Amino acid sequence: MEELIQIGAVTGTHGVRGEVKAFPTTDDPARYKELKKVIVTSKKGQEILEIAGVKFFKQMVILKFRGIDDMDAAQAYKGAKLYVERGQAVPLEADEYYYADLIGLSAASDTGEPLGIVSDILQTGANDVYVIRSESGLELLVPAIKDCVKEVRLERKEIILHLLPGLREINARKQEKQGN
Repeated sequence: MEELIQIGAVTGTHGVRGEVKAFPTTDDPARYKELKKVIVTSKKGQEILEIAGVKFFKQMVILKFRGIDDMDAAQAYKGAKLYVERGQAVPLEADEYYYADLIGLSAASDTGEPLGIVSDILQTGANDVYVIRSESGLELLVPAIKDCVKEVRLERKEIILHLLPGLREINARKQEKQGN
């Protein structure tokens, strides 16, 4: 299991005083108010930054890091990913998982057919969508709903999925359109 849990990504600067806009990848953006520091992975490498201020604007979190005091310094963090150590992560409810634990799981259908690897998770608003990449490189998008996700076996690094009727066809048509 990953020891770092991603909680956001910096999308750009905010104002001229060194603040950054971050898209939260956590179910509870208010959690930023309680954080004292984050681990930031950027072009500069990985570093620990102390949080000096938190505000919210629309669906974004505005962060002020101690020592980052102008727009030019903040610009260096555009595209950076924000992490916390697993011990600082929000506790999970039953049948909830950290994205970091799901990415890389081997996916199989409930009939035993190997489907590929969970390569990404898309946040759609209604529900998450698991991106399953096959060995041939084709992607299968599977909604993360109880009807489709039958079992997550973290200890065996696998996920068992039920493919609803028509799901493969919808995915195939989408990929054909993207290929043309």
